[in-house]
Amino acid sequence: MAVRPVLRMGDPLLLQVAAPVEQFDTPELHALIQDMRDTMEAMQGAGIAAPQIGVSRQVVIFGVKKNPRYPDAEEVPDTVLINPSLQVLSEDMEEGWEGCLSVPGMRGLVPRHTRIRYTGYDQFGNPIDRTVSGFHARVVQHECDHLWGILYPMRIRDLRYFGFADVLFPDQEIPDE
Repeated sequence: MAVRPVLRMGDPLLLQVAAPVEQFDTPELHALIQDMRDTMEAMQGAGIAAPQIGVSRQVVIFGVKKNPRYPDAEEVPDTVLINPSLQVLSEDMEEGWEGCLSVPGMRGLVPRHTRIRYTGYDQFGNPIDRTVSGFHARVVQHECDHLWGILYPMRIRDLRYFGFADVLFPDQEIPDE
């Protein structure tokens, strides 16, 4: 399909709540997901949300295999998640460094819940119901935030821990997302 331009922080679409998907297993939905996948892979991201490529729909994709760009991250299964709902299972929070394809070149220390349950649907309308923790939980929360008009810098508690990746982590190759 196509690699699409990724909207960057400042674009008003990224601050909107995305509309739910009403029909599954359609050519349009499959084309959107393929464009998201092509864009995510071209940018070497861990995930992407439809609003990031200019489509205000509740669709995210994510997945991380063992990868030198994410040396400390456990694997996250390749997932298409539509119309998600998140349930916090632990009030415990953990701060971790995040980046984003829509905030290129920057990193921030972001607090996230350590254990969540997420539900939603795949592109065919099959239900998804998973309980996750750690990096998997962080990735899901980050991507779903895009559907609710939230970018990770809005969650940073202390802006001393937000800046350009090459300044914060000199001599290290740090992924955007």
